Amino acid sequence: MTSPAHLSTTSTRWDARLWAVLLTVSTVVGLDALDVSMVGVALPSIQADLGLSTSALQWVVSGYVLGYGGLLLLGGRTADLLGRRRVFLVAVAVFAVASLLGGLFDNGALLIASRFVKGLAAAFTAPAALSIITTTFQEGPARNRAISIFAVFGASGYSAGLVFSGLLTEVGWRWTFLLPVPIALIALVSAIKVVPAYERDHTAGGYDLPGAITGAAGSLLLVFGVVEAPETGWASPQTLITFVVAAALLTAFVLIEKRSSHPLLRLGILRSGQLARANLGAALFFGAYIGFQFVVMLYLQDVLGWSALETALGFLPAALIVAFGSPRIEPLIDRVGTSRTILGGVLAHVLAYVLFLRVDEHSGYAGSLLPSMILLGIGFTLAFSSLNIQATTGISDNEQGLAGGLLNTSLQVGGAIGLAIVTAVLTGSGEGNLLTGLTPALAVINGIAALGLLIAVSGVVRPRRAPEPELARV
Repeated sequence: MTSPAHLSTTSTRWDARLWAVLLTVSTVVGLDALDVSMVGVALPSIQADLGLSTSALQWVVSGYVLGYGGLLLLGGRTADLLGRRRVFLVAVAVFAVASLLGGLFDNGALLIASRFVKGLAAAFTAPAALSIITTTFQEGPARNRAISIFAVFGASGYSAGLVFSGLLTEVGWRWTFLLPVPIALIALVSAIKVVPAYERDHTAGGYDLPGAITGAAGSLLLVFGVVEAPETGWASPQTLITFVVAAALLTAFVLIEKRSSHPLLRLGILRSGQLARANLGAALFFGAYIGFQFVVMLYLQDVLGWSALETALGFLPAALIVAFGSPRIEPLIDRVGTSRTILGGVLAHVLAYVLFLRVDEHSGYAGSLLPSMILLGIGFTLAFSSLNIQATTGISDNEQGLAGGLLNTSLQVGGAIGLAIVTAVLTGSGEGNLLTGLTPALAVINGIAALGLLIAVSGVVRPRRAPEPELARV
């Protein structure tokens, strides 16, 4: 399957339509990332206005993560089977409607439900967007450049969400929900005009309904268990039962996929060492970062007494480095390869976390936090685009949505697990004093990052061999 746009990317210059396709789908992914981070600073205002308990309040965030992380795999394969353009358009429309309703609701349960629906929509837009790019731009320098720009929107959207949340919360928390609406509508209109229609995968056959049910249910329960565990306890009956049932469902999913003639997840794709390293590395990379961001936000506000806006602006240097560096990283990736740039990015993050171990209640921004922010920006610039490229290189066009879904699942589940573990250590060790729990929490973050460093090193020092051929179907 080849799209008309795909053929024109052999040119060194992209025409206006190619740029429009790239910027449209990148805007939506940036919007997904912005929405993940933007609600965080508004939580105290939401709690006060709607009278939510602390346990209910965390589901304003976790509801989005549950829908997003739990259904990404299904979203990716659906894009391959039903058509990337169709899935992308419907999901963006649902995202816009859910955003509007979330900004209007006065009921906590309905607000949480709207967040779940938004996460569900994002689970379909993210892999569809990545597969639109990877099937529109030819593998090699053109695709690497496109994915680098795509990564700018994702990483910068997350950082921009922190800044916007501080500004909008001063006006009213509802604006953090309403801001995405016009952006999503503009992207939807643009996508209708510029995103080409892709042929469906006629070789895929029927739909793997048992696999879809067990895979989605198992993923949802796994993410649910992870985000609930810090509140209910990791050894509580609820947590243990949730994980047991999730494991049973995911085991059933694997057995179904092995026997299905048209599997939702072709297990043979997981035999690619490059794809496996990219997904495991992405989970550890993002898990350490999300945990670190959570710790730093609490440290700046609760220990140093910073305002929400000051805290958000503290992360701005990292966002600026990503925005400036990511569009320019493609020549370096072409020269040294994704494995080496991923290693450089992971190493930069490890150094950022180690440097932060020095902080105390008297630390200043310039001497203590700014070096870590600079290293975080460098790390994201080097690693994020490279992970996207590595996870989709060598994958056939009719499985690009699946590869994108796998990568985004790794990012979201890795982030959820990393945050849950760090939160549990921070609260369990702090005994009411954030500084007491800070060192153990940072130690966990460094441990997660160190595991990611080992995965990155394995990609560089592995025995040299011929590139892996495209995997045959099993």
